[in-house]
Amino acid sequence: MSKKVLALALAAVLILVMLAGCGGGKSTPAPENGGEEEEAKPQEQIFLNIATGGTAGTYYPLGGALSEIWNKNIPGVNSTAQSTGASVANINLLKEGKADIIMVQNDITYYAANGVELFEEKYEDIRGLAILYPETVQLVTLANKGINSVADLKGKRVAVGAAGSGAEANARQILNAAGITYDDITEQYLSFAEASNNLKDGNVDAAFLTAGFPTAAVTDIAAQHNLQLISLDDDLIEKLMNEYPYYTKITIPAGTYSGVDEDIQTVAVQAMLAVKSDMDEDLAYNLVKQMYDNLDRIKAAHSVGELIKPETGTEGMPIELHPGAQKYFDEL
Repeated sequence: MSKKVLALALAAVLILVMLAGCGGGKSTPAPENGGEEEEAKPQEQIFLNIATGGTAGTYYPLGGALSEIWNKNIPGVNSTAQSTGASVANINLLKEGKADIIMVQNDITYYAANGVELFEEKYEDIRGLAILYPETVQLVTLANKGINSVADLKGKRVAVGAAGSGAEANARQILNAAGITYDDITEQYLSFAEASNNLKDGNVDAAFLTAGFPTAAVTDIAAQHNLQLISLDDDLIEKLMNEYPYYTKITIPAGTYSGVDEDIQTVAVQAMLAVKSDMDEDLAYNLVKQMYDNLDRIKAAHSVGELIKPETGTEGMPIELHPGAQKYFDEL
């Protein structure tokens, strides 16, 4: 009898061992969240609005390229380039929370941060990401207008840039340095594209544009008319540079535009990127890093991309760098 009991006991043990083997030999610990396994969290989306400029200028295509780079290379980022009135308008968009990243001239940024010129109050929360490239002030007319100098603008219809734009500030400063005010001309507040169309249609006699060259709006004029660019004389440039330290002397090489066969002497400021001081440090770092890591895409968007380099990314920076940007440049 005892042998039968022992045999049954051994059989029961054997069955238990076999059942355990069928279970894979491993136990799965119970989840700590009440029996439900934790699901992977979706990637947090970061929506960024990039304020650029007019569609016929340089900011807009560059903003589109930057948006593409950041969306592709920074997880969770969903950015969009927005056409705007450019520098001054962009400062206000950033301040109002309607833009997260802005393209802006360095002189306009200085004015905003210090509450001078176009701004009544200091904008202390603005920070720099990077200096991009020189922006050239171009005074454009047609050969049949009889305009050969800034002085010849008196009594003329002049497109001075979109209202509230950096180009308008540049136009006004250059005119004032030449002893001309808006009382001496018929000023028209037009964007790059509007100025180009009005010049071609004969509705304006000359136009000020501030952008990297070649500028699409100017190239468009040269394709249909006898384009003429006006050089600034040495005395005027010296006066400008003494009064406004962010101007630099620059030459537009002959052949840049069809029909313009001589060098054009003028002035330039610097294009830059700016953000709010409270932007996440890692995000700001990645924005700068991915921009410089993908310069080929920027060069494909516009020829001024050739001038965008990390080694010149802080030259002419008029405000404090964002800590994320500072971290990037410190690593160079």
